[in-house]
Amino acid sequence: MKRVLLFLATNLAIMVVLSIVLSVLGVSSRSYAGILTIAVFFGFGGAFISLYLSKWVAKKSTGAYVIEQPRNETEHWLVSTVSEQAQKAGIKMPEVAIYNSPEVNAFATGPSKNNSLVAVSTGLLAGMSQSEAEAVLAHEVSHVANGDMVTLTLIQGVVNTFVIFISKVLANIVDGFLNGDEESEGVSWTYMIFDIIFQILFGFLASMIVAYFSRKREYAADKGAADLVGAHKMKAALERLRSNKDSQLEGSMMAFGIASGKNVMDLFASHPPLEQRIAALS
Repeated sequence: MKRVLLFLATNLAIMVVLSIVLSVLGVSSRSYAGILTIAVFFGFGGAFISLYLSKWVAKKSTGAYVIEQPRNETEHWLVSTVSEQAQKAGIKMPEVAIYNSPEVNAFATGPSKNNSLVAVSTGLLAGMSQSEAEAVLAHEVSHVANGDMVTLTLIQGVVNTFVIFISKVLANIVDGFLNGDEESEGVSWTYMIFDIIFQILFGFLASMIVAYFSRKREYAADKGAADLVGAHKMKAALERLRSNKDSQLEGSMMAFGIASGKNVMDLFASHPPLEQRIAALS
């Protein structure tokens, strides 16, 4: 519940700030030029603000503890392993964190290759061998090295822009048809209602596009991990995930995690099936 409330509060704050900026600039929501401006502003603005805040949101929502001074052998191993892999991948050392969760999972996040976070669950540390955990860390480091956070943010920005633009144009058309193209001050209730309906509908369809690209990035991260630590270790880690619990991560944390929800339709899944990932490594 804490994660959901924080996610909603963050996105609401972003929308309020962007709305105020557009209101100050006097951008019209009824002209095509105004609609395009709003679509680009909200589509890319929201995506990039979320990216900028991603590390902070991830730490707060998972309660992750960032290892600054390793306190035990496990933390020493985590930091040294990520450091070695980051050096091989050609990126700046990410922050390394542990979050309390029984699921076997990990995720990477952050606004850039050189400003990132790699976090692992306590369930992963307890449920995986060291070589399997090493492969998972390499998978997350590969996400960072591949620039996947920025890539998916750009894709999200593009689809957001199209969803907002098309929804508002159609809402304008429907509003004009129902109200006989009568001029009115401000925004009508008809327009607002249909704008919301269209954004939900097209947003639902757009999520399939984002999920498709997310699955492609998973294959690339698996390959990156295989290059860093060996395909056999990555295969073993994926095999271990067959008996994993359903992921409790949300949003970009799930997209860049090692595992996602199991009971998700293929078209909306952020990760390919484990069988296909294992076969691809072969």
